[in-house]
Amino acid sequence: QVQLVESGGGLVQTGGSLRLSCAASGRTFSSYAVGWFRQAPGKEREFVAAISGSGGSTAYADSVKGRFTVSRDNAKNTVYLQMNSLKPEDTAVYYCTLDRSFGTIIQGRGAYWGKGTLVTVSS
Repeated sequence: QVQLVESGGGLVQTGGSLRLSCAASGRTFSSYAVGWFRQAPGKEREFVAAISGSGGSTAYADSVKGRFTVSRDNAKNTVYLQMNSLKPEDTAVYYCTLDRSFGTIIQGRGAYWGKGTLVTVSS
C-alpha cells in the first residue's frame, strides 16, 4: 500500500516560515491528488490545501490563502506546503492525504493518510 511520511514540522515564532514535506511511495504518484489537513488541540480536523496530480489545480482554506502555498515535485514523489506569516492559530498537527480524486481530498475522505507532523507557532 501507499505510505506517506510528513516532515518539516517544528517550533517557529509568529510571523515566521516553515516548509512541510509529504513523501510518498509508489510508482504512480503523479496520478494522485494530495491534500493537507491540520488538527489543533481540542479542535476538529480542518482542510488546509490541496493540489491535483499534475499540479495544475490547487485549493486553499480561506484561513491560509495568501500565506500558504502547496506545490509538488513528482520526480521526487513529494508534495510541499510552504507556510509563511505563521500565526499561533496555525499551531496543529499537519497531515497529508492522497487520493485519485481531487474532490475527495478536499472533502477529507482521502484514501491514504500520513501520521502527521507537529507545527507549533509561539506568540
